[in-house]
This record gives sequence, structure tokens and C-alpha cells, in this order.
Amino acid sequence: MRKSGSQFGRRLLLAAPLVLGLATGGCISVKAPDKPIVIELNINIKQEVVYRLAQDANNTIESNPDIF
Repeated sequence: MRKSGSQFGRRLLLAAPLVLGLATGGCISVKAPDKPIVIELNINIKQEVVYRLAQDANNTIESNPDIF
């Protein structure tokens, strides 16, 4: 069974740092950062809420056409 070129290239790209580290006799270390990682998320929830309210109002109007 022959692997496609893109799969082979992707695997080679992923394995290259490991092979290079082992071949040079180096040590691979993973160290936690000194400072905490800060992720700032600014999420606009208003748009989704307005959309849900609009959809709910549309459904109410369709199910009760005599209210207007």
C-alpha cells in the first residue's frame, strides 16, 4: 500500500524535530513559563442574543398571525 505524498511529507515534517534532536545527542526539555499564560477573549454575545430573539419573535408571529 503506497502512501500519498502529502501524508508522507506531513509525517516527515512532524518527525523531523524529534529525529534531529536525537541525532545530535541533544536533550528535549519542556519547561513551564515563569509567568501565567493570559488569554484575553473579547466575545460579542449581543449579536447571537439578538438573532435568537428575532428568530423567536418570527416563530411567534408565524404561529399567531392574528396578534397583529
